[in-house]
Amino acid sequence: MVQGTPGADAGPHLGPEGLTLGHVRDLADGYLDQLIEVDPNLATVLGVRGHDDRLTDYSPSGEAARVDLARTTLAQLDAVDEVEEAERNCAALLRDRLQTELAWYDAGEHLRALRIIASPVSGTREVFDLSLTQTDDDWALLARRMEAVPEALDRVEESLREGMRRGLFAAPRQAEACADQAATWAGLGAAEPWFVSFAARAPGALQSTLARPAEAASAAYGILSRFLRDDYLSAAAGTPDAVGRDRYVAGARRYLGAVVDVDDAYAYGWSEVERIEEEMVAVVDEILPGRSLAEVYEHLDAHGEAVESEAALLAQLQGLIDGAIDALDGTYFEIAGPIRQVEAVLAPPGSAAAAYYTTPSLDFSRPGQTWYPTLGRTRFPIWKDVSTWYHEGVPGHHLQLAGWVALGDQLTRYQRSEFISGDGEGWALYAERLMDELGFLGAPDRRLGYLDGQLLRATRVVVDIGMHCEMPIPTGQPFHPGERWTPELGREFLLAHGGPDRAFLESEWIRYLGWPGQAISYKLGERVWLAGREAARRARGAAFDLKAWHTNALALGPLGLADLAAILPTL
Repeated sequence: MVQGTPGADAGPHLGPEGLTLGHVRDLADGYLDQLIEVDPNLATVLGVRGHDDRLTDYSPSGEAARVDLARTTLAQLDAVDEVEEAERNCAALLRDRLQTELAWYDAGEHLRALRIIASPVSGTREVFDLSLTQTDDDWALLARRMEAVPEALDRVEESLREGMRRGLFAAPRQAEACADQAATWAGLGAAEPWFVSFAARAPGALQSTLARPAEAASAAYGILSRFLRDDYLSAAAGTPDAVGRDRYVAGARRYLGAVVDVDDAYAYGWSEVERIEEEMVAVVDEILPGRSLAEVYEHLDAHGEAVESEAALLAQLQGLIDGAIDALDGTYFEIAGPIRQVEAVLAPPGSAAAAYYTTPSLDFSRPGQTWYPTLGRTRFPIWKDVSTWYHEGVPGHHLQLAGWVALGDQLTRYQRSEFISGDGEGWALYAERLMDELGFLGAPDRRLGYLDGQLLRATRVVVDIGMHCEMPIPTGQPFHPGERWTPELGREFLLAHGGPDRAFLESEWIRYLGWPGQAISYKLGERVWLAGREAARRARGAAFDLKAWHTNALALGPLGLADLAAILPTL
């Protein structure tokens, strides 16, 4: 269950009363324009040119500049006094995101932002994945951006040192994970330095121009890795992994756009684990009657459908996306124009172990992309990747996020650039379930892969809340009944219930510990989407049209779960 956030009691199309038509649109888009100036990495993510030679300043002063902008914008939003229906969703989104950003900053979270995914450490490198590389001018801008990496990482270190001074630490596991990432990209292990490999992709005449910046960027990541190991880890010693209930609820609001009822969500997670595991038993008997789940996993990995090279993997994944577009267009969705283009690509070494999606640029000059981390493998069983690709691609993230871009002026540019995990990840998990309902996962091996992914998301709810809030394990459970969760018990439970890929699960465990409240957004978001669809179906009866409901729901733009839960039943 999710509880209300500001704007959640304002009716089906939510937002503060009193905004003049056009004023919220201008305010939101003006905020985005100013934010891009102080967050050039965001500009690259959105495909906005003019900032491609700079990197975001994650120092205390850089963070303060972005927060000052948020405070000023929120004050302007509070000062306006008329509302129009067409702008209420935008107003609700803007208010929620600004308030959440300010609370995050005031709690000092930006001074301990170390985690294996979505941290300044990874963000400073990953922005190069999305940078344009088509022309000599693009590469010239990238050379200047590479030159900026040492200073950018110095500023990351500056914030971490300010956190150390204030006694605000990330847990040692997160510092160690980020040190490992930085070392990988610096080439301190067996792999070539990432920036050196990236520069080698430039046209031959420009490679000498990029050689020195690439070496300097690699060296800077080496310096950051050593700082984390030599200085930060010792200072952070004793910092608990668990953040506690209050900090957890605050973190979860950032990702849900709602105040989570921790006890209700925890009980829901347990009930979903039990339900899904019961379904898996029946599917296991279809594949190898009488065998255990672990034996079936091993059998499918060894003898199930698989591809043997990266090229074959990409062809398989692209085929899944293209096939879904052709099958769903005109029946359950309208998929037209540039959103028909999605590109499957491989994630670079050092990335987190989970697949992910990146949005198209606002002008679609860069398409939506699904990223697959190979983790050094050369053989890829397909059975567990099919539903994941429906999640990352179509009808999951791509139809929602690229669909917002394609709506153009129907949404503000600010709405088209925002993402709330509960809404977006909830939609993507709903998309997996929809594909199961429509029969796309009818083969027992592929359905087991889908259920395996569903079980992981339910397990996340149990483990994430359990570890961070130190909840008691229900006495009726066979797993350590009555004990309180610890990180070690979380790892044990995750390895037992999260699926067969141990390396992936180890990465997931570290991810949950460093990103409190994010991991629950998938399952709690799906819960809202399913409840909204069912309520709309009951309200409309025989007149309910699933394609029309999808079209209207995807046109809402991003919303927090409290607002989304109020609107979906009315569509």
